[in-house]
Amino acid sequence: MPIARSITIARVFLRYRLNELVPAEQQPLWLRALWAPATLLPQSRKTREMSRGERLRRALEDLGPIYVKFGQLLSTRPDLLPPDIVLELNKLQDNVPPYPAEQCIARIEAALGAGVDELFAEFAREPLASASVAQVHAARLHGKNGQPGQSVVVKVLRPGIDRVIQDDLRLLGHIARWIERFLPDGKRLRPAEVVEDYRHTIEGELDLVREAANASQLKRNFSHSPLLYIPEVYWDYTRENVMVLERIDGIPVTDIAQLKAQNTDMELLAERGVEIFFKQVFEHNFFHADMHPGNIFVSRQQPQRPQYIAIDTAIVGSLTREDQYYLARNLLAMFRRDYRMVAELHVQSGWVRADTPINAFEASIRAVCEPIFEKPLGEISFARVLISLFQTARRFDMEVQPQLVLLQKTLLNIEGLGRQLYPQLDLWKTAHPFLERWMRDRVHPRTIMGEIKRYGPEWLEKFPQLPQMAFSALEQGRELAPQLHRLGDQLAGSQRRGRAQYARRIAGALLAAGAALVASPDLLAQIPAASWALGAVALALLLWP
Repeated sequence: MPIARSITIARVFLRYRLNELVPAEQQPLWLRALWAPATLLPQSRKTREMSRGERLRRALEDLGPIYVKFGQLLSTRPDLLPPDIVLELNKLQDNVPPYPAEQCIARIEAALGAGVDELFAEFAREPLASASVAQVHAARLHGKNGQPGQSVVVKVLRPGIDRVIQDDLRLLGHIARWIERFLPDGKRLRPAEVVEDYRHTIEGELDLVREAANASQLKRNFSHSPLLYIPEVYWDYTRENVMVLERIDGIPVTDIAQLKAQNTDMELLAERGVEIFFKQVFEHNFFHADMHPGNIFVSRQQPQRPQYIAIDTAIVGSLTREDQYYLARNLLAMFRRDYRMVAELHVQSGWVRADTPINAFEASIRAVCEPIFEKPLGEISFARVLISLFQTARRFDMEVQPQLVLLQKTLLNIEGLGRQLYPQLDLWKTAHPFLERWMRDRVHPRTIMGEIKRYGPEWLEKFPQLPQMAFSALEQGRELAPQLHRLGDQLAGSQRRGRAQYARRIAGALLAAGAALVASPDLLAQIPAASWALGAVALALLLWP
């Protein structure tokens, strides 16, 4: 464990009294004793007046950009953290001072093998934005035939960021294991799982070729779509640590005043955000999993038919075909209040164990959902219902499904954004017909024919091998049959011997007790006749083969 970094974390921990985030009665005695001297140290009045959420947020900001991003991930886990802390962590901003332009230019030139003046007609030395992992500069490509070149942005990873991230990830792993081992509620909070989620998230941002490939796939999925626009990637200028993208001109989605000033249809804008989410999850099975407001813009064109623009595609998610199917059926059954179906689907999908008691699981789901569904549909948070459902399932040992964690994070972002744009948003009004249509299309002859066309050549290639494979399976079964029979006989014999040994132990104990009674005449006289029958049974057990 890095000692210097650990001391820095301990100092920040003390400054903001983060031990108070866990109620004293839930802390083990040794931990309270350890922190007792620290509580005697002076604490600033400003810190004392902070809420627990604000203290955690400021501590993460003091620790640096990697911890800021970790806090942003935590803000998407309301299934783990109290609402007041989640609300405060949502305020974390990933803005850090830029590193010198000379270093940035040197990295670009080393990656692309030419000088920036040769690569670009224009290159701005001052960055457009600077974050913990990368910073972005404006540029312009060389034009052709006397025409001005395309306006672009150049995204460059910070030098040495991969080493910094790996060091901090190791340290976070140590802290997570410490919390899991020593805090009474540590296992329930699943800190190791959260750190592992963060590892996948942050490592996805360290390969710009992967991010560029994600952007190209999303752009292809929404080609000519009025819903979403993805900037074009310039592959000739893209490497693992450098990426060049088309520069977009849009309105930040949180700039409500500017959106209203151009007469944007806010209701349609909110509904299209929901439609984009469901198209990505169910039709494309490839969804942008980092759709927080900083990555979303609105086109300035056609405000009455508004189109979204999305950037920063480092984190994407997808589901298996089975997960897609079970998730859609779960959501439909949940809104029909068919809790039995929801419970059964969780078992069928393998999200909970096969021996889960269905009746108890159904009752728990009903207890969570019924209070929610007493409200009008327009007031129901779709994302919160999904999170509540997963929380309930986890009480029945539901294993964490990483793809579902990404999904609920994205849904939280989309729904929160939609309600910010149009508070009366009824997400279910958009979601319900989409899911019904998707379920119908899944079994439509056209879909089945499409599957046959897609996998038919592979099936035909393997078809001649089927008789031989079937014959081999039968031969293996015939060879294994005697072995299985012998194994069964051995197990049966072992069980009989085990029962006999157990019976002899009991009989021995009973006879020992009888001998003790015989040695004590006074006690023997008080023993009822039934006890002698028990002795006879013990003798029979002892003689049993």
